[in-house]
Amino acid sequence: MSERNAQNLLDALSYTSGTNITQFGFDPRYDSFKIRGIDLTYTGVFKDGLRQANSPNGLFRLEPYGLEGISILKGPSSALYGASGTGGLVDLITKRPQEENLREVILETGSYKRLQTAFDFSGAIKDDSSLLYRLTGVLRHANTSIGPFMKDNRFYIAPAFTWQPDNDTKFTVLGSYMDATTGGTAAYVNLYDPVTRKSTGATHDYVGDPRFNNFRQHQGNIGYELDQRLNDAVIVHQRLRYAALANKYEYAVQGLPGYVEERNNNLATDIYLEAGFDTGAIHHKLITGLDAGRTAYVSDSGSGNIPFTPQHMYKPEITNRDRQTQIQTGIYAQDQLEMDAWRVTLGLRHDWLQSHLTTGSFADGFTRYKRNDHEITGRASIGYAMDNGLMPYLSYATSFVANAGILQSKNGSPREQAAPTTGRQFELGVKYLIPETQTFINAAIYNIDQKNASVYETSSGINEQIQLDMRSRGFEIDAGTTFDNGLSLQASYSYNDVKILHLTQATSGKTLNASPYHTASLWADYDIGTGVLSGLKLGAGIRYVGASFGDNVHTASLNNKAQLFIDANLRYDLANLHPKLENMQLQVNASNLLNQIYQSCTSGYCYWSEGRKITASMRYSF
Repeated sequence: MSERNAQNLLDALSYTSGTNITQFGFDPRYDSFKIRGIDLTYTGVFKDGLRQANSPNGLFRLEPYGLEGISILKGPSSALYGASGTGGLVDLITKRPQEENLREVILETGSYKRLQTAFDFSGAIKDDSSLLYRLTGVLRHANTSIGPFMKDNRFYIAPAFTWQPDNDTKFTVLGSYMDATTGGTAAYVNLYDPVTRKSTGATHDYVGDPRFNNFRQHQGNIGYELDQRLNDAVIVHQRLRYAALANKYEYAVQGLPGYVEERNNNLATDIYLEAGFDTGAIHHKLITGLDAGRTAYVSDSGSGNIPFTPQHMYKPEITNRDRQTQIQTGIYAQDQLEMDAWRVTLGLRHDWLQSHLTTGSFADGFTRYKRNDHEITGRASIGYAMDNGLMPYLSYATSFVANAGILQSKNGSPREQAAPTTGRQFELGVKYLIPETQTFINAAIYNIDQKNASVYETSSGINEQIQLDMRSRGFEIDAGTTFDNGLSLQASYSYNDVKILHLTQATSGKTLNASPYHTASLWADYDIGTGVLSGLKLGAGIRYVGASFGDNVHTASLNNKAQLFIDANLRYDLANLHPKLENMQLQVNASNLLNQIYQSCTSGYCYWSEGRKITASMRYSF
C-alpha cells in the first residue's frame, strides 16, 4: 500500500487475484468490490478481526494511512472471523503502538488540487516499555475527476495505547475519528430506449446538481484487544469495538432532489481460547470461542417532485424512515491438526440472528417486520506439506451472514426484510514455496453456491436491494518473486464464471452482470542499490479487467468492454543528494497513467472510470 500510495480500499485490492473493483466505475462515496464474483461491499469488511457492520447508506470509510496492512481471505472463514460471506473477507489491520520511536510527517499534492498532510508518531511512554502509544493523523483537501463539486476532503485522527506489564499480558486500546466530505451524486446521465425504457449507455453529462451535492460523514470507533497467557498451553484473546457513523446525503437526479440522514452504530465482541497440545503423534491448535454483535441504524429520507431551476433549489422534507436492529451471536470451535506432513483443519459454528425492522412514512404509518434465523456452518480441509515446498490441499466450507436493509418491489414499496445469505464452497489448490528462493506460486479452483445473495439493482433509477441464488466457479493463480539484483515481481490471473440460478425467468442461467470472466495483473518493483542512482526505486504495474455484461438480460448496447490500466511510481531517498537531507524521501505515483476512461455498466446503469491521477509526496522521518 505504501509503494502504490493506496488512496482507498479499492486501490489496495487492485492487484489481488479474484477481486473486481470496477463495477461502479469511479465512485468515491463507497468502496464497492467483489471477491470470487461475490459482492462483499456490505458484509465482507472486517477491522482488527471484528466485522465492520454497514447499513444501506451508512458504510464506514477507510483511511489507508491508518492501517498496518490488509489481510485478504478467500472463501468462508467463519471458524476464525465469525459470520462472513462465502466469497471471503478483507480484514483491515489498524496501526498499533511500537516500542521503537517513530516520527514521520508527509506532505502531499497532486491531481485535482489535492493537498494533504499526514503524521505518524509512536514510542514508549515509560522507559521499561510497559506503556506505549501511537498517534496517526491525516488532513486533506481535494477535488476529484468528476469535478470541484465532488470533494474528497478528510480529517482523520487515530490514537492507540498498549499496556504490557509482563510477558503474559497485553492490553491495547484502539480508537479513531474521521470527518469526510465528498459528493452525493457520482453518476452521469444515461440514455434510454424510448420503447423498452432500458439504458443504452452513459453520456458525459453529469446527472446531479453541483449546488445540492454534499455527502458528509462523521464516523468513529473505540475498542480494545486483550491477550492473556494463562499457562504454557492456553491463551485467552478478547476483542471489543463500538463504532458509530452519521451522514447527511444530498443528491439530485436530473433536477429532482433527494436527501438522506442515516445513523448507524454497532457493537462487536469476540472472546476465544487458543490451546496448543499433543495427542500422541498429532499436534493440535484448538480455538474455541463466542462472538456477538449488535447493529442498529436509522435512515430518514425524503425526495422532491418539483425540479430545480437556475433560480430555485430546495432541500426535500423528511417523509420516510427505516429503522433496523440486528443481534447476532455465534459459538465456534476449530482444531488445526499436524501429523508429520499432513495438515487437517476442522471447524464448526452455530449462529443465531434476531432482526427487527420498522419501515414506512410519517404520513401513512409504519410496518414492522421480525425474523429469527439460525444456521450451523463448518469447514474441513486437508493438505500435505512436502519437503520440496509443495503443498496440495482440498477444502469444503459453508457460510452464513446477515444482510441489513429491506427488499423492495418494482414500484418502490417495502416488501420484506433481506434474508441472511448462506453458501458453500469446494476448493482444490496447491501452494508452492520454492526452497532457497523468495518465490511462491499459489493456485486454486473453486465452486461456490450462494442462496439469497444480496445485491443492489439500479436500472429503474432507484437503488433497490434484491436477492438471488447464484453459482460462482473459477480458477486463480498468484505468483511472486524477489531477485538478488533488487527486482521483485508480483503476478495474478483469475477466471471467474458467475451464473444466476434463480431470479426471474428471463435471467435464470445467465451470467451475472458486471462479472468479467478474466482479470489479470502484473506489478514490478526495482531497487537500484548502487551507483549514481543509488536510493532510486521504480515500480510499474498493469491491470486487466475482461469484458462483461451490463445487465442480467445481456442487453447488447450495455456490454462492458475489456479495460486495461497502467500504474507507476518512483521513490528516491534524498540522502543520496546531500547528507543534510537524510531521512527524507520523495515519492511520485501515477494511477491510470495512459488516462484510459472506460464505461462500466452494472444492473443496467452505466458509469465512467477515473482518469489519470498523479500524486507527489515528501516523507520526513526523525
